[in-house]
Amino acid sequence: MVAVEDHAVDDHAKGRIISDAPLSRPVPVALRYDPGRSPTTVRFVFPDAVEWSFPRAVLETGMRTPTRRGDIGVWPCGRVQTVVELHQDDGVTVVQFDTTALLRFLKHTYAASTSSMTTH
Repeated sequence: MVAVEDHAVDDHAKGRIISDAPLSRPVPVALRYDPGRSPTTVRFVFPDAVEWSFPRAVLETGMRTPTRRGDIGVWPCGRVQTVVELHQDDGVTVVQFDTTALLRFLKHTYAASTSSMTTH
């Protein structure tokens, strides 16, 4: 869903937490972008209000080739999955997404950027 009045993007995707356990576990993730707040930054919001912000370019590039910036790593996993790796003091969280959900989100962010520029 794209909020037209303020050009913010609030999409949702299902990720899968990857761990050493035999089964991965699903996790809902809010994918957010607000060009008025930060035109180059995307935010991934996990349950319990855990939020990660990083450059949109890292997400875009990482879907094609392994990319790392600070505590965030993104890389393609096969033809239809993308992995996002989040480093924190107490460990690493690895989340796998369907690439189509992330591409849709990026498309919405670029549309919001363009709309934001034409109305200001």
